[in-house]
Amino acid sequence: MDFANIEVILNNYAKKVISDARKNLVDDHKSLGSLYNSLNYSLETEVGAFLVNFFMEDYGKFVDKGVKGKTSTYPETRAALSQFQYGSGTGIKGGLTKGIKGWLGKKRFQWRTKTGQFMSYDSMAFLIARSIYNKGIKANLFFSKPFENELKGLENSLLNAFVLDVEHAIILGTK
Repeated sequence: MDFANIEVILNNYAKKVISDARKNLVDDHKSLGSLYNSLNYSLETEVGAFLVNFFMEDYGKFVDKGVKGKTSTYPETRAALSQFQYGSGTGIKGGLTKGIKGWLGKKRFQWRTKTGQFMSYDSMAFLIARSIYNKGIKANLFFSKPFENELKGLENSLLNAFVLDVEHAIILGTK
């Protein structure tokens, strides 16, 4: 049996989730970088099953869910309910500083010291990484919100599409 209508509904669902997640990234972070470009999906169809896979850069889950800080996590401003936390010992040692140093190099800006000299990228990366490590990263929910919002109406749409596909199969079978 052909489930063309169900495939259309699932493709539209996934496209809408990706579109809204990208919009959230732009609105909240002014980000059009690698995370924005990495958002994608695939629809796999097997006998009696459909599987929608969503893809993004690995760090996207941290941006979406947030990361608790090592020393202070403020419930109203940080990721108090996140499963991720700095200082848990599971991450790469020095990875945060290295990533921030690369980001600073791309953005090409530098702070000045009290004497007016430009601060090195290493010093800036250390200060920013230390602050993030201690305070955490606020949950953004750029992907979770659109995923859950679009999921609400999906059940009725799939039911209607299934009925149309069955009716189509019955009509073709009777001819």
